[in-house]
Amino acid sequence: MKKCNSLEEVRTEIDKIDDQLVELISIRSHLIRQAAAFKNSVEEVKAEDRIDYILQKVRHKAIQADVSPNMISELFEIMINEMVETEISEFRNNKTF
Repeated sequence: MKKCNSLEEVRTEIDKIDDQLVELISIRSHLIRQAAAFKNSVEEVKAEDRIDYILQKVRHKAIQADVSPNMISELFEIMINEMVETEISEFRNNKTF
């Protein structure tokens, strides 16, 4: 981890990470849209077992990284819920043609 020498430098580094996070979330979102093409029903899109697995995995990863597992799981729940809605829309659009 980089050792910063001023508040400005800390903020610059945080801004860089925020940009990377947005880019990674965008990539994840595009992959989610692709996943819809491989599914056969809305229930399959919802994939509750997969969601549970992801949430458990990120909680474990958060503990290892010394970050609040509650915060990480809440962030992922928000992201997953939004992406599931996107995937459902994508699934329905793909099935109408």
